Amino acid sequence: MSEENQDKTRNLRVCVSGGHCDGNDPAYVEECYEMGAKIAKMGFRLDYGFSNSGVMGAVARGVLDNWQKYENKYTINNMPIVGITTREYYDLYEKDDFLKQISEIVLEDTLENRKNKLLAADIVVFAPGGVGTLDELAYDCVSMQDGFLKTKPFIIYNINGFFYHILEYLKVLAASGFAQPVPFIVVDDSEELETAFRLLKKMHDKDYADTQEAYAHARQLAYELPYFLKKKNDSSVRVEYIWDNMREIEKNGTPEEKQILSNEVEQAYLEKEIERMYDRLAKTGRDTAIVSEKLTKLKQRKKKWK
Repeated sequence: MSEENQDKTRNLRVCVSGGHCDGNDPAYVEECYEMGAKIAKMGFRLDYGFSNSGVMGAVARGVLDNWQKYENKYTINNMPIVGITTREYYDLYEKDDFLKQISEIVLEDTLENRKNKLLAADIVVFAPGGVGTLDELAYDCVSMQDGFLKTKPFIIYNINGFFYHILEYLKVLAASGFAQPVPFIVVDDSEELETAFRLLKKMHDKDYADTQEAYAHARQLAYELPYFLKKKNDSSVRVEYIWDNMREIEKNGTPEEKQILSNEVEQAYLEKEIERMYDRLAKTGRDTAIVSEKLTKLKQRKKKWK
């Protein structure tokens, strides 16, 4: 089957969890709109919690605004978006012209059933959001850890380092022996997200023997992603070509070629981690300044009572 025909039949489903508010940084909505555009470009289907506002509304608008550009390529007749919510939440939304475009709506009787329906998607993306997003992230981690959810790719859309504290906290949980490390695929912008999408689409045909094998492949992708980002230095370089060339070296390359590849993957991974570490240090410095300011104010308030 040709790549084009495969694209017509796959229609991978992407579940996006994020906020119903815009947040204080315009980048949240802007980048999430671009995520929707990437979902449309890939020919994926969006499963989301049915909203016309905030981050979630931006994702859906990105899909709808860009879907027609690729309609001839993918020849998909189905609606590109499925709204999944409960009757109570559905009744809260004023059905404007945007929401009326979403004709496929699934109404579940409980929030848990809604979560399970959303998690039936092939790929799960967590975007910036509030406590509802945190709840879904924790629920999904527990479900996957305890075997109630099939191990699947979890992407953290880390816009402007939004998930910095959460990622650090999850590392603390694992280091303290309370949880297994979660193989999140962390991306920082829409271009990195598209690269991850393309790699996941390339990998999707493989049926993993068990949860451990699926877990290992998710960790491998998280480790190798910086290599693909580094190699794909302009739009003319196809991720799929890099993938095929990489696997050919691993299978049939000389020992020297395999070692060079291994070194390049490791170097790209370390460079990306060092870059993120500097960003975390900057955010830690900011957090320290905020704590110091709060401490000063508390001390000043205390003095008034002496």
